Amino acid sequence: MPLLRYKCPKCGKLFEELVASHADEVTCPNCGVMADRTWNGPVYTATGKPPKKCSGNCKTCPGC
Repeated sequence: MPLLRYKCPKCGKLFEELVASHADEVTCPNCGVMADRTWNGPVYTATGKPPKKCSGNCKTCPGC
């Protein structure tokens, strides 16, 4: 179960949520609007080493 970061598009609240899957929909604890996932914070490759240049967004990443 990953701990992911989210940001509310309505009120701007940043928060972390423990989810069962990366695809789970998460709502803001303040206003109840569906939150967007943020990609900031530490990112690690499968080897456990930080990549040189990685946004953390695997959908747009050419590979670690």
